[in-house]
Amino acid sequence: MNKKSIYLAGGCFWGTQKFFDQFDGVLETEVGYANGPTKDPCYREVCASSGHAETVRIVYDADRLSLTQLLDWYFLTIDPTSYHRQGGDKGIQYRTGIYYTDPGDLPELEARYAAEQAKYRQKLEVELLPLENFYPAEEYHQKYLDKNPGGYCHIPKDLLHMA
Repeated sequence: MNKKSIYLAGGCFWGTQKFFDQFDGVLETEVGYANGPTKDPCYREVCASSGHAETVRIVYDADRLSLTQLLDWYFLTIDPTSYHRQGGDKGIQYRTGIYYTDPGDLPELEARYAAEQAKYRQKLEVELLPLENFYPAEEYHQKYLDKNPGGYCHIPKDLLHMA
C-alpha cells in the first residue's frame, strides 16, 4: 500500500468528506481547519472569519487511486470560479483550495489545475498551496452527514452516491 495525503477545501467540509468517503482507495478522511493564521481554532472562531478554510484531509492508497483522479472528482463538487463561496455558504472559511504536503505532487497538481483552468475564461479561485497547518475539527463535525442524513450539503445528492 502506498499511503498518501491531500487536503481539499471545497466549501462546507461536511459534504466534501461524505463525497470522498464513498470511493475505494480512500482510506480515511478527517474534517478540519487549514491554512489560517492562528493555532488550533474552534468552529466558532472559524465562522467569525479566523482565516482558516474548512478542509478535508484525505488519506488514499496511491496504488489504487491517482491524485489526478481525486482532483477530477473534487472539481465535480465545486464551482472553481466562485470566490469564498460554495452553494449557500459564504465567507473565507468556504474558500476552495488544494493543499499539499509532498512537493513531489506539485507537477501533477499543476497539470490538473491547468486542465481545469482551460475550461473557463475567468481565473480559477481555487488556491493551490503547500499546507501550512491543519487542525482537526470538533468530533461532532466528523462524518456529520452520516450522523445527520438530512443535514445541509451544497453537493448534489446524486454525487454523494456515484461510486
